[in-house]
Amino acid sequence: LQKAYPSHGILGEEGGRIGVRDEEYVWVIDPLDGTTNFLHGFPQFAVSIGLLYRGKPDVGVIYDPLRQELFTAKRGAGATLENRRMRVAPHPGLPAALLGTGFPFKDQSYIDPYLGMLKDLIKDTAGIRRAGSAALDLAYVAAGRLDGFWEIGLQLWDMAAGVLMIQEAGGIVTDLSGSDRFLDNGQILAANPRLHQAMLDTISPHLDDQLRR
Repeated sequence: LQKAYPSHGILGEEGGRIGVRDEEYVWVIDPLDGTTNFLHGFPQFAVSIGLLYRGKPDVGVIYDPLRQELFTAKRGAGATLENRRMRVAPHPGLPAALLGTGFPFKDQSYIDPYLGMLKDLIKDTAGIRRAGSAALDLAYVAAGRLDGFWEIGLQLWDMAAGVLMIQEAGGIVTDLSGSDRFLDNGQILAANPRLHQAMLDTISPHLDDQLRR
């Protein structure tokens, strides 16, 4: 990337920052999303690459090497899985929804509000899955395999590619308060428009002051 785009910045989970501060274009790379899964032989991990233009996702690529599935998105040009157009699932509400999530294990202060969200959503949905790769979870929402996804405590490289896929597939992405600050605060809620509002209504009562910032 540095050879092909010498004026671009690069931000990676493993490689740190290379010239990120002032560049219009910044590549955001997670070479192995789902590291713990990989180390334990649990078959859910991926490579995630996003390109930000002036702070907003412009291109996204997620590759699942085990299933050999390539998810891609370009702002304004749609999202695809192996060259087939992706659309978010059309489920109308929570009772039929299969959701994905991730546990906030890196910051113990989020556990109590998260468990409140989990308890209420478990009661109202068809099921909840925690597979351990946020990038793939987001790609699955874009592909209609999951109906919605929420998590607290993500990093930019976890989300940069996947959020664009969901937006280009017709979904809504916000933080847990419904704002567009998810890339900054690491909270994410993604689903089709109708389900997104239902999830937001269920989650909102559990937000403390820290999560509302």
